Amino acid sequence: MRIPAHSVCTAIRDDIVSGVFERGSRLTEEVLARRYGVSRVPVREALRTLESEGFVVTRRHAGACVAEPTEQEAADLLEIRMLLEPLGAARAAQRRTDAHLKVLRGLVRLGQERVRRGEGEDLRSLGGWFHETLAQASGSPALIALLTQLRHKIAWMYSVEQPARPADSWAEHGALVDAVARGDAERARALAAQHAERATAAHRLRRPPGGTAGGVRVRTSQHPVNIAGARH
Repeated sequence: MRIPAHSVCTAIRDDIVSGVFERGSRLTEEVLARRYGVSRVPVREALRTLESEGFVVTRRHAGACVAEPTEQEAADLLEIRMLLEPLGAARAAQRRTDAHLKVLRGLVRLGQERVRRGEGEDLRSLGGWFHETLAQASGSPALIALLTQLRHKIAWMYSVEQPARPADSWAEHGALVDAVARGDAERARALAAQHAERATAAHRLRRPPGGTAGGVRVRTSQHPVNIAGARH
């Protein structure tokens, strides 16, 4: 059975974001095909997609390599997100479905419950699901794709400190859902802008390790890659 290129792309992207493949390291089709248990065809397609997304660059005499973004490029991502997330929230207020609202409210309840119990382990993933669902509620495939790509690249370039007052963060999520439920696009836009600005302050630029040696540098992954279960 042929493994879809988008599944291979997801697996490679996840390994880049998590640091399994270090910045500047080579990505050879043969090594990647062997790692993921696929042929070189979907690997080649995946590398083209990742190059278009900015995770991979093609270098003369070296071939495909993990990109090495500058600090300015990283800063630009946060600024772009601060522009796009409020737009997504405003669109969500206009286009959300009852199913979107149900999921958003459920995530807010879970987040607030975890905060009350002092269980902070899941808060980051719950927050990620919240913003992913809010983007989906915008009903704009182009905007959803941009926000998804931004999330991946920001996770690659930044570490994020847990908020000092997580209850306040989840109260902001709840107020945003209320505005979306009322169809108040301008209120949703303003709340999302405030939330994005506060969240940006918690981001710390990741410092990559020293220069690479030209060959393939792969850190040992803690878990085997599961192509079948890869996120889309």
